[in-house]
Amino acid sequence: MGDRRVNNDEANGHFTNRVRELRENRLMTQAQLARKAKVALRTIHSVEKGMNCRMDTKRKILLALGLRFEDKDQVFPPKHRREPLPGEPTGSPFSTH
Repeated sequence: MGDRRVNNDEANGHFTNRVRELRENRLMTQAQLARKAKVALRTIHSVEKGMNCRMDTKRKILLALGLRFEDKDQVFPPKHRREPLPGEPTGSPFSTH
């Protein structure tokens, strides 16, 4: 069936981003990323949990991770258009197949 499951974070208005994955790939702690991005540690924690943040905060985090601002949609997917995660069913949640 084309049933698309919505995780609790997404249902609560939180959308998956890749900040934690990218930070861990760079062997950085949340505190190190916060310092380098010049944002509060709680901001990094919230962003990694999927909370939305201001565009300027996204820019600071991207630059601190060594990325370009132009890469933002690959790190912070647009709110209502998210690429499916590996292994996640694709298709419309309204599919009748």
